[in-house]
Amino acid sequence: YGARVEKIITREGRVDKIMVRKGDRQEQVETRSLILCTGGKSYPATGSEGDGYELAAALSHSVTSPRPALVPLETREDIPEALTRLVLKNVQASLWSGGKKKTDAFGEMFFATYGLSGPIILTLSRQVVDEIHNKRSVVISIDLKPALDEKKLDNRLLRDIERESKKQTVNLFRNWLPSDLIPLFLERTGIDSKKQAHQITSKERRKIRMLMKDMTFHIKGPRSFKEAIITAGGIPTTEIHSRTLASKLIPNLFFAGEVIDLDADTGGYNLQIAYSTGWLAGDSAAGMIKDY
Repeated sequence: YGARVEKIITREGRVDKIMVRKGDRQEQVETRSLILCTGGKSYPATGSEGDGYELAAALSHSVTSPRPALVPLETREDIPEALTRLVLKNVQASLWSGGKKKTDAFGEMFFATYGLSGPIILTLSRQVVDEIHNKRSVVISIDLKPALDEKKLDNRLLRDIERESKKQTVNLFRNWLPSDLIPLFLERTGIDSKKQAHQITSKERRKIRMLMKDMTFHIKGPRSFKEAIITAGGIPTTEIHSRTLASKLIPNLFFAGEVIDLDADTGGYNLQIAYSTGWLAGDSAAGMIKDY
């Protein structure tokens, strides 16, 4: 305990020793099997800084470039402070890249001073990071009314405008949107907040409808590893035996957890990956010691 692993030493194609440092002292520890489960680069405050990738690479393993995943996203647009109090529920967020829709997610999200976060944003973030890594522009589109198609939404807008024709636009919007979101809508549509509802033109109504169905944010990039829940990338599964999690290059070396290039959506799946690979690697490594 309290020692930093600096090197894995092999002999005749097998792990033989590990070099560790305790303060100013260096020691060698013999081992008959070794599990590399150092985690990814997420949450570096826990001590997980990606050391495992370097140790594996020194043993001729490939390392798929580590990237933050399940991570909040920074937007090019400024986020008004009022929006940072807002949580949007039952909305749909879509990822667009290169002018094409790549994927979407339905559920809950929220705003932050830097951009977007929340469960559905985290779900989309893995693919966002990959698109940006490949130097593609990324846009997140928020559909505030996913249960209504454009025709049904337009009928509702018309009905409310006719029923409350004398209301000012800013007050009419309270029927359709959370209060904190109204200033952003007024700014993006350019509609006078004091205009009476019956004065809203069909062109302005279309702007409202389109913004409700397609509120876009241009993504500058992900937040850092410090805020990423998990790390994507790592040791490719093609270099690991799936039944034992042993290295295909070094028979008594095993992998578990986030050091493997294996990740999933939010919802407990990544914890399950950690539990399951940890159990299998531990059982396999222990079995090898018995047979050695």
